[in-house]
Amino acid sequence: MSKKTQTAEVFVKLLIGAGKASPSPPVGPALGARGVKSMDFCKQFNDKTKHIVADTPLPTVITIKSDRSFTFIVKSPPTTYFLKKAAGITKGAQTPGTEVAGQVSLKHVYEIAKIKQQDVNLKHLSLESITSSIIGVAKSVGIQVVH
Repeated sequence: MSKKTQTAEVFVKLLIGAGKASPSPPVGPALGARGVKSMDFCKQFNDKTKHIVADTPLPTVITIKSDRSFTFIVKSPPTTYFLKKAAGITKGAQTPGTEVAGQVSLKHVYEIAKIKQQDVNLKHLSLESITSSIIGVAKSVGIQVVH
């Protein structure tokens, strides 16, 4: 006799625009392949993110349980999104390190760090360490941090 095995929870990580979730790719195929109704997720996600500026990219972790129910966590936008918005650019430098695509002040970096500190995985870090990490990301994108 075969025993029915319990499947573990499945995690799906997606980058979805605030208030713009729809059953089309990438949401539909990612959830449909795991037996979850994507329309239910889209309604809940759009309702939860309606207070955020539209099209802001939000990293989302969807936990799908064995009974096809789901929960999801919406994190703050990526650091590069904040840096590019603060610098007023749409793309980073083609060759970071030799080319400067834009500039941000240390005050901008500090404000970004305060927003990022609210993420669950960064709560235990000091503001100083998050700030230094953001400065590193800025260099890799080709944005100069001005004091």
